[in-house]
Amino acid sequence: MRRKAVLLVDDEESILESLGNYLERSGFNVETARSGKDALAAFSSSPFDLVITDLVMGGINGIDLLKEIKKMKAECGVFILTGQGNMTSALAALRSGADDFILKPCDADELVLKMERLIEKQDALKKIKIYENFLPICMYCKKIRDDAGKQPGTGTWLGLEEFLLTKSKVALSHGCCPECFDKQLLDLPTNNELKRK
Repeated sequence: MRRKAVLLVDDEESILESLGNYLERSGFNVETARSGKDALAAFSSSPFDLVITDLVMGGINGIDLLKEIKKMKAECGVFILTGQGNMTSALAALRSGADDFILKPCDADELVLKMERLIEKQDALKKIKIYENFLPICMYCKKIRDDAGKQPGTGTWLGLEEFLLTKSKVALSHGCCPECFDKQLLDLPTNNELKRK
């Protein structure tokens, strides 16, 4: 399984080095950026599973960086890391789509645990998306499960005609394809067979 890619953004070199090394030892591939501008450049050229960014930085701050990252890749996790924790900034970060708001100095073990939980959630959502592209059909009766608007796997089983009528909203007409028509002709009794009866 590939190591998850993390972009660590902070204007303090000591945090980039100490936290970056800890995350590397914890099994993540870590790239660092010293500004929001550098982080956007790195994010544009390489995919990341998670971004951990300082809130207060010169130029592009953490909230603006968060918004730009979510525009580029909505499923990317973003943690806001800050030494200036107050309820207003925490709410602003969460309303803008942050996955978590963490105060400095942070407990590195707790941060890794939160990261692992978020990555598990991301992986589960990816699996759900894969299965959303499949149309479940019963191998015996050929009914189709309609999961639209329901939790995957809990939909109603519908006959093919009912499913098509519900989804396409067009009237169905019954006809006969050329192969079936030819087969039906072959199955019709001949005149001699009819006379014998």
